[in-house]
Amino acid sequence: MKIDIWSDIACPWCYIGKRRLETALADHPQRDEIEVTWHSYQLDPTLPERYDGTEIDYLASRKGMPQEQVRQMFGHVTEQAAGEALSYDFDKLVVANSARAHELLHLAKERGVADAVKESLLSGHFEHGMDIGDVDALVRVGVDAGLDEGEVRSALEDGRYKAAVAADIDMARQIGVTGVPFVVVDMKYGVSGAQPPEVFRQAIDTALAERAPAIQVVDGAADADACGPDGCAI
Repeated sequence: MKIDIWSDIACPWCYIGKRRLETALADHPQRDEIEVTWHSYQLDPTLPERYDGTEIDYLASRKGMPQEQVRQMFGHVTEQAAGEALSYDFDKLVVANSARAHELLHLAKERGVADAVKESLLSGHFEHGMDIGDVDALVRVGVDAGLDEGEVRSALEDGRYKAAVAADIDMARQIGVTGVPFVVVDMKYGVSGAQPPEVFRQAIDTALAERAPAIQVVDGAADADACGPDGCAI
């Protein structure tokens, strides 16, 4: 069974949602049968490669909100992140366009290390002040995950994965994604937002149950001719 996740590296709830989904899957008896696939989504594709200002400046301007309200929002998100053992630091956060980071994720997906790269990008962005628009920073992430440095650098420079990023975003529009994280279980059940682990678990269990429906006995007569542990009907 597949779980498809649309998310943006620049989305604080996407990291929290990743942790909560991992909790839902951690002790699942069928975890080995579940494949998780990451898909690209951009909350603001119009951002420059590097925004000249803080995250508070950016959101206050983009959303038309007072800066104090943005600070309160950050406080709430930081508290929720701490509940998942994540240490958000919005003061250090570098506001940058996430397009190149998504291109790196597509290369990582082809090489089987997408989850490791996704984790490093989210952690770097929200916990360590990494510039997710900087090629050198992205190359370091790729190399740390086991990717070839030359391949990462050339892929980011020639833009070979731009079409794949665009295709993911187009698919999101087709299935009605308007916000992230958006988790689709077995291409049947959509879970919007960083829901508690039990919500993810319920969707997963429902989808798995439907893949192996219970057999309904057509003729359950007690005296039907059959063999059992105590012998056969005469």
